[in-house]
Amino acid sequence: MKTVIENEFEAHLETILKVKETMAEPLEQASALIVETLKNGNKVLFFGNGGSAADAQHIAAELTGRYKTERRGLPGIALTTDTSALTAIGNDYGYDRVFDRQVEALALKGDLLFGISTSGNSKNVINAFKVGEKLGCKIVGMSGRDGGEMSKYCDVNLVVPSDDTPRIQEMHILFGHTICQIIDNELS
Repeated sequence: MKTVIENEFEAHLETILKVKETMAEPLEQASALIVETLKNGNKVLFFGNGGSAADAQHIAAELTGRYKTERRGLPGIALTTDTSALTAIGNDYGYDRVFDRQVEALALKGDLLFGISTSGNSKNVINAFKVGEKLGCKIVGMSGRDGGEMSKYCDVNLVVPSDDTPRIQEMHILFGHTICQIIDNELS
């Protein structure tokens, strides 16, 4: 067991050192887009699958509630939480459409879509980006590996330089928390 623990910690440290070298500028760009969106009175729509859905909900909750600083609630909506919408859309249109139909219904020009996919190739995330692009939304992604197909649609794609899904997910929540700290600093 001790070896497994040490190996996991070591893999995490290796990934965070890579991220530290490569991701500061893209993280600053993504944060600036989100802050601008919120300052302009627009909203951020978060979505992803599995662990990425949990991350989407987590980050949205940091906006509507608070991160560390007392401030007004901010419009962050996770498209992964409405089971009636997810199951109705999935049943009627297919799982690939569960996010784009919600974006079509809820997003306005100037809003920001924040899609999360460790592979960067989740079809339902990409479909939502395509709809958001047509509506005039800004688009931020969080992915891993080589960024996948979603890089084509993102204003900024925060790509974790790893092929290891757990390491990608660990960095995604670090990115989310960093963005939330910047939001607190700018909007408190």
